[in-house]
Amino acid sequence: MEWKPYVSVAARRAKAERELARLGKKQGARAAAPVVITGRTIAHTFWGQAWCDNLERYSDYASRLPRGRSYVRNGSVVDLRIERGEVVARVSGSSLYTVEIAIAAVPAARWQALRTACAGEIDSLVELLQGRLSGKVMERLCARGEGLFPAPAEIELACTCPDWASMCKHVAAALYGVGARLDEAPELLFTLRGVDSAELLAGAAAPAALAGGPVASGRVLQGEDLAALFGLDLAPPVAEAAAAPRRATRKPGSPRKPAAQGKPAARRGAPSPRRKA
Repeated sequence: MEWKPYVSVAARRAKAERELARLGKKQGARAAAPVVITGRTIAHTFWGQAWCDNLERYSDYASRLPRGRSYVRNGSVVDLRIERGEVVARVSGSSLYTVEIAIAAVPAARWQALRTACAGEIDSLVELLQGRLSGKVMERLCARGEGLFPAPAEIELACTCPDWASMCKHVAAALYGVGARLDEAPELLFTLRGVDSAELLAGAAAPAALAGGPVASGRVLQGEDLAALFGLDLAPPVAEAAAAPRRATRKPGSPRKPAAQGKPAARRGAPSPRRKA
């Protein structure tokens, strides 16, 4: 058997980056978003670590994950995009391979159960996305098969490499790349699972609102919280002018008109063909 000449990881990665840049110019695509790991630890934050821990708890994935860790650490994931129900990555190997991972949305009944379990426990969106949660909430969100993270049955994997396995090293690298990306943008987990993180806060305030009691101001994301979370330069709020109370236009006892509810975005179709994880 004739062995191919050895090519270093750095040389493969450089070749992949050149090919990706060429494709981007040809197709008018967006700029690549590589996964960059500093040191040995792939994820450092609560959400990133919880994603990686969830992958490693399933025996279905045990044999293929180690090589994926090596690939993501050495910079082989040269592009990774996370959208609703889908992860698309370009991974450098002997060639530049495309990985497509379809992930089902959180079932409605499970999401409602999570909202109920988190009611009264989460004070703000900043607290949620930074992972500053009570042990009760963390345990519930990370519960195997019942929390926010997907089980293997909810994941479909595909890669353009010739490996026959449902999870090749390129897919494993992309999955670990998601954990690293959640360090930078934890809100992408909720996007990926097709749910709205703000509903955890709304669910927390719902019991008080239904009972007619005041909603705690700590449940509302204030301007300074938005600035801290997203780095926005927000203008100060305009002071309300003192004015005499207006006469109510609604007749006493008449019901209020319910607020319109927005329709959730349709889930994008899963790529085909797929290999079951």
